[in-house]
Amino acid sequence: MDFFFDRHAAGSSFFDLVREREPGLLPQFGAVGREGGEGMPGVPVGTTVMALKYQAGVVIAGDRQATEGYQVASRRIEKVYAADEYSAVAIAGAAGPCIEMVRLFQTELAHYEKIEGMHLSLEGKANRLAQMVRANLPLAMQGLVVVPIFAGYDLKQAEGRIFKYDVAGGRYEETEYHSIGSGGKDARSSLKKIYRSGLPEDEAVRTALEALYDPDFVRGIFPTVKLVTRIGIQDVPEARVAGSCEAIAQSRKTAG
Repeated sequence: MDFFFDRHAAGSSFFDLVREREPGLLPQFGAVGREGGEGMPGVPVGTTVMALKYQAGVVIAGDRQATEGYQVASRRIEKVYAADEYSAVAIAGAAGPCIEMVRLFQTELAHYEKIEGMHLSLEGKANRLAQMVRANLPLAMQGLVVVPIFAGYDLKQAEGRIFKYDVAGGRYEETEYHSIGSGGKDARSSLKKIYRSGLPEDEAVRTALEALYDPDFVRGIFPTVKLVTRIGIQDVPEARVAGSCEAIAQSRKTAG
């Protein structure tokens, strides 16, 4: 089928052009992970991400695997991102919209800092992310859900803080820890048993990994772990994460 290309009407997007002229040719978006029938092919999902408070701030971590229906779509996806110098986002839901939202959120915070000459408050960042989640509600109703965890170090209160969201953009603060995704319930159950307030850094990292525990020793793929403190965001080195995962595996063998 031939289209008369009107650059002013459709911009440079072929998708927008087809949506304007022949919307019936576009795929009909169905539920995430559903394959066949009239829905679109499965969208990569399948996540466990979590955050917990410790002595110096917040540990935020996530596994690396994304699934599409009953198969693995990616084994090395990143689910934990620095939002700015003092905050981070962990994503759960449909991978594409999640990553797009994080990139836009990073740009929003950088733009604010350049215009105002100062960082947005942690409360302001959490509220802005809530607005973005709420704006995604029409896509969420089609199955393209985005539900993040936001964690940061509040310079005014001198403590780490954790925020969770619902699909409609509701924002709620957690006082100790939180986990979301397909394995979120299991991770929260684990944290309920092993978490304690005021953990030192090493114990906090191990506690996060024990709740998240999902290493791939064969391929050398381990969870992503970041620390958010008053000095900013730090990536926990992969070698340190791997060592903690091996120690956890050994302790479970011994216990078994």
